[in-house]
Amino acid sequence: MKYTGAQILIEALIKEGADTIFGYPGGVLLPIFDVLYDAKINFILVRHEQGAAHAADGYSRSTNKVGVCMATSGPGATNLVTGIATAYMDSIPMVVITGQVPTTMIGNDAFQEADIIGITRPIVKHSYLLKNVADIARVVKEAFWIAKTGRPGPVLIDIPKDISTATMTNPKYPQSVDIRSYNPTCLGHPMQIKKAVSAIASSKKPVIYSGGGIMSSGAAEELQKFVDITGIPVTSTLLGLGGFPGTHPLFLGMLGMHGTKYANYAISNADLVIAVGSRFDDRVTGKVDEFAPAATVIHIDIDPSSISKNVLVHIPIVGDAKHILQQINKEAIPPKINDWTEQIEQWKKDYPLGYKKGGKLKPQFVIEKIYEVTGGNAIITTEVGQNQMWAAQYYKFEYPRSFLSSGGLGTMGYGFPAAIGAQVANPDMVVFDIAGDGSFQMNIQELATAIQYNLPVNVAILNNHNLGMVRQWQELFFNKRYSYTSMAVQPDFVKVAEAYGAEGIRVETEEEVVPALKSAIDSKKPVVLDFWVEEEENVFPMVPAGASLTQMLEGMA
Repeated sequence: MKYTGAQILIEALIKEGADTIFGYPGGVLLPIFDVLYDAKINFILVRHEQGAAHAADGYSRSTNKVGVCMATSGPGATNLVTGIATAYMDSIPMVVITGQVPTTMIGNDAFQEADIIGITRPIVKHSYLLKNVADIARVVKEAFWIAKTGRPGPVLIDIPKDISTATMTNPKYPQSVDIRSYNPTCLGHPMQIKKAVSAIASSKKPVIYSGGGIMSSGAAEELQKFVDITGIPVTSTLLGLGGFPGTHPLFLGMLGMHGTKYANYAISNADLVIAVGSRFDDRVTGKVDEFAPAATVIHIDIDPSSISKNVLVHIPIVGDAKHILQQINKEAIPPKINDWTEQIEQWKKDYPLGYKKGGKLKPQFVIEKIYEVTGGNAIITTEVGQNQMWAAQYYKFEYPRSFLSSGGLGTMGYGFPAAIGAQVANPDMVVFDIAGDGSFQMNIQELATAIQYNLPVNVAILNNHNLGMVRQWQELFFNKRYSYTSMAVQPDFVKVAEAYGAEGIRVETEEEVVPALKSAIDSKKPVVLDFWVEEEENVFPMVPAGASLTQMLEGMA
C-alpha cells in the first residue's frame, strides 16, 4: 500500500505523541489538511498564525510536552516568526511545520514563496527543508527529539507541496534517534559537584537564583529538597516563578529590574550565588560589573554556551538541573547561615512590596484578588509590560508551569493565545490572561478561537488607557514627554467580547472586583474583564537601565 507524504507526516506526529496542532490552512498545505480531516489529532483553527505559535508555546509551557503549530507558505510562515522567536528566547520545545511551494519552484519567486529556513535560522534550534518523501518520518522523530532535549527550543520543518503529495510504500518510523553531532550532557561532572558541595558548606551568605530551567528539567521537587537540606533562601527569575513555592518562608520573590528590594539586597550581599537553570539576563543582573560583587558563582545549566556568557562563573556545572540537584542533594552539607537568614528576614520587614491605597482602582489590588479568588490554583499567562510585572510581584505562584509569560523577547500579544493553548492542554484548570489594553488588542481576534472550541479563558485587562510601561519610562526618564503612548482611543472591550459571543464585564471600583472574578470563573464561556485602573500607576521597585541592583527607584503613584 502506498502512503502520501501528508499521511506519513500526520502518522509520524501521532507516534510522537502530538495530540494537538494549532494552525491555519493554506494552498500548499491542502494535501496535509485533507489527511487531518480524518486524523485522530485535535486541530485548533486560530485566527492568525501568530496566535498558533503562541498557543503551541502556551500548550508546551503548561505541560512540558512539545507544542506543535502549522502554517502555509509565504505570509503564513512569516506570521509565525514572532512566536518562534519567543519560544527560542525562552527555551520552549516546539515543532513548527510550514508549507512550501513545490521543490521545482523554490527560488523562482513563486506565489507565496518565502525562504522560511533562511528567515528563521537565527531563532530555531534546528530546521529541515524536506526534499524526499522517504525522509519525513525520520525528520519528525529527530525534530521532536531535538526540540525537547538539551536546552529546549523550536525546530522547524518546511515541507514542499510536491513532497506532501509524493508516495512511497511501507514507510519506516524509527524507534530511536542517532545524531552523532548532538549529544547533550545530562549528568554533572563529579569533581565540579564536589567543588559546589564544598563551597555551599563553607558559605555564610548563600542565595539560590533559580530560573526557567527548573521547569524545563522538571526539577522543582529537587530544588525544594535542596532548600530543605541547606536552608538557603531562594530568589527567582521571571520565568522561574512557580519553580519554588511563592509562599515558602525562604522565598524572596523575583529579583532584577522589578524584583523585590530584599531579593536584590540579598543577591548583592551574597558570598555564594547558586544559579540553577538561569542565564544571567540583563534584566536580572542590572550593571554586570556590580552584580553579586563579593560572591563565588556556581552555575548549573544544560547549555554550555550560557556559562560565563554574561557573568564570570567560578564553578560551572554543565548538565540537566534535575540530575545535578539530585547529585548535590546526596552530598550537601547545611551551611551555618543563621545570621544571614535573620538579616534577610529584617530586609523583608523593612522593604515589603506595597502601593498606595484609595483613589482609583489599583492594578496591584486586582492581582491580589485574582490570587485570593483562585487560591493560587490557576494557570496565569501575561502579556508584556506593567501587567506582567505586577502579576510577577503580587500573585504567589505555588506550582511549576502555573506562570506563562514572554521573558526574553518580551512579546506583546503573547498572553491571550498562550492562555488558549494552556486551556486546551488543561481543560479542568482555571486560566487567566493578565493583560494590558495595548497588548490584548494585538491578538484580540483569538476570542473567536476561544468561542469556537468552548475554552473558558478569562482575560483580566488592567486598562490604564496607555502603553503603561513605555509611559512609565517616559515619565521617569524623558521629562513626562508622553510621545505616542496614549491609548485614549480604544474599543469598548465589553462590547467586543459580546460581539464574538464571549462575556464582557467592566469593573471600576474595588467592591466590584471579587464578584466579577467569581462570576468569570463560574462562567462556562470566555470572559473579558475590563478593569479601569489608575492611569499613572507605576511598577516599583525599579532598577534603571545600567544601574546596579542596589540602586532601586521607589515610589507610589
